[in-house]
Amino acid sequence: MFTEDDAKERMNIKVSEAAKVLGKSEQFVRIGLQRDILPIGIAVQMSSKWTYHISPKLLKEYVGH
Repeated sequence: MFTEDDAKERMNIKVSEAAKVLGKSEQFVRIGLQRDILPIGIAVQMSSKWTYHISPKLLKEYVGH
């Protein structure tokens, strides 16, 4: 996991890292963000590709650490 200092320094968590923290697949995280049902960040569709922003603070609150 990461500390409060890490969260302050890092503005975005990678999908792979969030999946590991959650114990889920990367696909789970992507779909959850795309459907706006995973409250840890946002997904924005840029033409045919998606861009993801995962907040360290929201991820930490979501997992309860």
